[in-house]
Amino acid sequence: MKEDIMGNWLNNNKLNKLFLLAFIAFVNISFSQTEDELEAVEKASKNSNDLVFEGNQLLGKDDFVSAEKEYRKAISEHSSNLAGAYNLGNSYYNKGKFDEALFRQQQALDLASTKEEKHKAFHNIGNILMQNKQCKEAVEAYKNALRNNPSDDETRYNFALAKECAKQQQDQQNDQNDQDQDKDKEDQQKDDQNKDNQDQQDQQDNQDQQDTGDPKDDQGDQKDQDQGDQDQNQDQQNKGDQEKEQPQQPKPQPGQLSPQQIKSLLEAMNNQEQKVQEKMNAEKQKGVRVRTEKDW
Repeated sequence: MKEDIMGNWLNNNKLNKLFLLAFIAFVNISFSQTEDELEAVEKASKNSNDLVFEGNQLLGKDDFVSAEKEYRKAISEHSSNLAGAYNLGNSYYNKGKFDEALFRQQQALDLASTKEEKHKAFHNIGNILMQNKQCKEAVEAYKNALRNNPSDDETRYNFALAKECAKQQQDQQNDQNDQDQDKDKEDQQKDDQNKDNQDQQDQQDNQDQQDTGDPKDDQGDQKDQDQGDQDQNQDQQNKGDQEKEQPQQPKPQPGQLSPQQIKSLLEAMNNQEQKVQEKMNAEKQKGVRVRTEKDW
């Protein structure tokens, strides 16, 4: 039993030694890698600073193009180089490239760690916003700059200018809004007036149509009336032709007898003459002559 226990201890002891040796080797490797990384970071930082220095020298000679390249190299070599972003932003500002300047100053603000660094970045951002006529935003930038350095006279002066500029812009905006509202009201009144005029015109047209009827219907009615007149004239003409073809019957005149009356009288006269003739014949036979007179 003792031999088994001793064997297990020896085996465990060997494992522990192996684990310890592996741990020591890992620590040495990690420490070595950390040192290498630190050395690389320090080297990159030194190179970046040298590039910034070179850029400053070129900028002092008014060689903006070459200076810009050096600043860009510095930021690419070490992205946390605050001086590279800040100086590049200032060079853009001096050349009137305000959008690029604003981007670099915001980048510098993100890298800033001290109040003084933040104060400078906010102050420059305020200047850029003023150049872009963003006065309201510039006021906020100068406020933040003064929070980090309340004693800076230049920042306080720029802050006052920005407030006055923002006020003027707000007044202009209010005036423009009032003019726009007045114009909208005027346009609305014109639209309402035009609508009222159109409604009145439509009502007048409807009234005229009711009074006179549809022009098309009037034409149709006139056409029907003309056709009726033509038919009536034709009937009258036909009737006249028929009257010409038939012999006209004499119409009794005042104080004259009608044909029937004349016929009756002729018959009566013939009868009377026959009686007279008979009487004359009888008188002739007697030798007496009788004179007859007409009673009509």
